[in-house]
Amino acid sequence: MRASSGKQLSLLFISGLTLLAYLALYHARSLDDDRLTGWGWCFHGGVAVSVFAAVAVGTVVSYLFAAAQMRIRYKPAVLFVLAFAASSFFWPEPEVIVDASRYFTQAKHLELYGIRYFLEEWGREIEVWTDMPLVPFLYGVIFRVFGEVRVYVQMFTSVLFASSVVLTYLAGKELWDEEVGFYGGLFLLGTPYLYTQVPLMLVDIPSTFFLILAVYLVIRALKRGGATVLFAGFAIFLAFFSKYSTWLMLSVIGVIAAVYMTEGPTKNSGRRELFSRLGYIVLCAVVPIGVVFLYKFSVFSEQIQLLIAYQKPGLKRWGESFLSTFLFQIHPFVTALALFSVYAAARNKDGKYIIVAWLVVLIVLLQIKRIRYSIMVFPMLSLAASYGLCAIKDAGVRRGIAACAMTSSFAVALLAYLPFLQTVSAVNIKEAGTFLNGTREPNVEVFTLTSAGPPLNPAVSVPLLDIFTDKHIVYDYRNALSPADRAAIAASSLRFTLEYRNPSYYLSGVQPESDASVAVISESPHDPLPPEIGEKLTGYRLVRSFGSSERIFRYQTSVRIYEKKADLR
Repeated sequence: MRASSGKQLSLLFISGLTLLAYLALYHARSLDDDRLTGWGWCFHGGVAVSVFAAVAVGTVVSYLFAAAQMRIRYKPAVLFVLAFAASSFFWPEPEVIVDASRYFTQAKHLELYGIRYFLEEWGREIEVWTDMPLVPFLYGVIFRVFGEVRVYVQMFTSVLFASSVVLTYLAGKELWDEEVGFYGGLFLLGTPYLYTQVPLMLVDIPSTFFLILAVYLVIRALKRGGATVLFAGFAIFLAFFSKYSTWLMLSVIGVIAAVYMTEGPTKNSGRRELFSRLGYIVLCAVVPIGVVFLYKFSVFSEQIQLLIAYQKPGLKRWGESFLSTFLFQIHPFVTALALFSVYAAARNKDGKYIIVAWLVVLIVLLQIKRIRYSIMVFPMLSLAASYGLCAIKDAGVRRGIAACAMTSSFAVALLAYLPFLQTVSAVNIKEAGTFLNGTREPNVEVFTLTSAGPPLNPAVSVPLLDIFTDKHIVYDYRNALSPADRAAIAASSLRFTLEYRNPSYYLSGVQPESDASVAVISESPHDPLPPEIGEKLTGYRLVRSFGSSERIFRYQTSVRIYEKKADLR
């Protein structure tokens, strides 16, 4: 009876702490300097009240879940369904990060011209900036097989996100036990920022999946051997070509090997066998990596030079604070328990803990403060937090903490982050594409207007519009940026937009006398039209203007749609 009473008090304390944590973060929201979903931007008007109400409801549900003596069966299936269903709520989000234009353009080349063309022309006719080929390749395959529809890619990234949650569970189970793995998966759902990234046509969610897949398979291969050795090597190959920043993160493979050489189940007589398994893993990874790297050596070498000269120093200018990442964009319960886990692991003299701590330590020591470059570390951070959580003896209290972190994070993401992102000017591109889908003309001729001293080349908005419309886009790109403009944004994170090259598939299409619709993309819907565009629009009328603006981000995008006047058709 006394134990039960103590448990109830503990759960009430956790419930109160969950509400208090939200209120504290809300009142300190000005400290959040995240470049996409800063709390100071997302919480306005009545948003704070509705989120608080949802957090309170989630806390009650978490309390009931924690108090119930129920056993969860089929944990991987539960985690997968939870993650996929939660992420699907965010599919209506617009493409809020312009990098998506690059990945879409690369993928569309594969869709139109095939896999062989993609492999041959990647880095030549296909502009690649500092992108790796794997994820655009997969997006292109999806387009070629199922059609150029954004939701198919979103379903794919949701599957990868949900699979990452399951792989976090499996990695924790291999390292320790099923409970550590399960709470690790739940804590990954306690990261509100992640939900905003799943629906975007970027590489961060897929690269996170490939990294945690490699980690899990390497651990399993070292412990069990067999065919898993081959799969582990292939997973490293996939992670290697998903994103350049995974190269640093793959250092965890060496840490895993070192730990199992000293802490593994075959500590003495099995060391030679571990060496053998590790050797085969490395061989299965290095051979295909070497083949691809040599095939595109000139492309990769140019990209690496650009990364060193531009991207590396740029991280110091474009980053967010660790305070923002680890308190606002990750639930504070996760961060607090991850910190506590250091003590718990030291007390247990648990060498395997180094595996999950390694990447988090790298992020901190190297001062990698751009949250998009830290996403791949979140599964390991979640496992560290789970390790700390499992030091708490009462199972109900553990369930309560994990559930509160998950439900309150989802409430913040769904009711604060998503509504805010649906008001940014990027939504104009999405709404314009949807509107064009309802017009009768099959072609759309696009013009872009460059304002004085732009922070971004508006030409990259054309592929973004293409994502949302099934019409054939015609765009005869003319780079109107002056040398002064180029110099002004040479160190900008949007510098890649200056190197935009019009894909050939935008240059073929309608004749001048066609009745194609016309879309004008500009910074403001009130920007005057140049004479040459005004002449083109003789006989046209403005049918819709999309000019929503959150008035926060420096670059704004608006779209005006014109159609031939009915009496001139």
